[in-house]
Amino acid sequence: MKHLSWASIFRLGAVQMCLGAIVVISTSTLNRLMVVEGGLPALLPGLLVGLHYAVQITRTSWGYRSDTLGNRTRFIIGGMAVLGLGGFLAALGFVLMASMFWAGLALSVLAYVMIGAGVGASGTSLLALLASTTHPRRRAAAATITWLMMIFGIAVTATIVGKALDPYSPALLLKLVGLVSLIAVALTTLAVWGIEARHAGAPETGKTPVPFREGFAEIWAEPRSRNFTIFIFLSMVAYFMQELILEPYAGFAFGFTPGQTTQLSGAQNGGVFFGMLTVGIAATGLRFGSLRFWVMAGCAGSALALLVIAGAGQVASGAMLIKPATMALGFFNGMFAVAAIGSMMALAGEGREAREGTRMGLWGAAQAVAAGLGGVLGAGAADLARHMMGNSSGFGVVFVAEAALFAVATLMAAQIIEGRRGNDIGALVPGE
Repeated sequence: MKHLSWASIFRLGAVQMCLGAIVVISTSTLNRLMVVEGGLPALLPGLLVGLHYAVQITRTSWGYRSDTLGNRTRFIIGGMAVLGLGGFLAALGFVLMASMFWAGLALSVLAYVMIGAGVGASGTSLLALLASTTHPRRRAAAATITWLMMIFGIAVTATIVGKALDPYSPALLLKLVGLVSLIAVALTTLAVWGIEARHAGAPETGKTPVPFREGFAEIWAEPRSRNFTIFIFLSMVAYFMQELILEPYAGFAFGFTPGQTTQLSGAQNGGVFFGMLTVGIAATGLRFGSLRFWVMAGCAGSALALLVIAGAGQVASGAMLIKPATMALGFFNGMFAVAAIGSMMALAGEGREAREGTRMGLWGAAQAVAAGLGGVLGAGAADLARHMMGNSSGFGVVFVAEAALFAVATLMAAQIIEGRRGNDIGALVPGE
């Protein structure tokens, strides 16, 4: 098998960039529009976004199919097409809610199911292709590159769409979402076409694939895979709690417009980008700091940034603090995330052979379930706290609770992750 060149790795990273571009509109921009412009409770978009994460529990199955059917490319392109259509239908569903609420809600439910299925099929197959065709020494770097490109896609899309969306109108929203979706599908097709045929080799013939249940059980029995799955789930609950409430918080507490709050989300994801880049350069290039160091620093820094965000709504000058605090939150989130991603890519190719897709699917499912749970918990708690304490204080309590979870995650990292350096980034305690 011929390993991926750096050019091919960057091409596959463009697919991650497209995934992020569509998802940020569905989970961030539409969330704010439903709560502020639509006057809907934050729990409704929280449940819709939670639904798209719940559907991603099928990631393990998608990964298994791409392992056994020998054609990951069709899952990548097909999944992106489903994701793009789902993103457009989600925007259309929100627009319909203004005149036909139940019809718009029904369309939104269908749309978010499609978004979850598209992300699961395309994203899992993409990461499995990377894990199975990237040289072992390049896996951590490849994971960092592709994830940085996804964050770049999120940040650029949020910023451009945020500026283009002012002044807001339903027709403009549909036009922008449709354009982003079409570009994403076209770019994905161009980026991935031909790579698998050149690098993955011909699929094995005459060998009966292990049944899904048996293959899953074998992977779960691997201590490294199991321990990493548990860590991913618990840490990602903390990571995603603020995702659905940050933009509504800025709208209520500081009077930000839809474009301004979308740009705030772009600033946060820009911070994530630079946080990941910092760790990639320091840990891989300079060989400074261990995986445990960067994860613990990212979690602790995220907790401090959340406390500043919570306090900003309680002071007169809070509007001046919210953007730098949000960028800091993204920066420390990126520190934490890139170490976990490097571990994921390195571990995917270990253990029993030809299971890269199934392992990536398992960890992707754990992340998705945690993200959905964290989003719903954050949105539901914000609604309850706002009812009892008012907008600014209610949101602030939830941010403080999330900071506490990040503090717990810091302690977990000290117990679960080894303190190795440099090229060993991604090593985990092997377990029993």
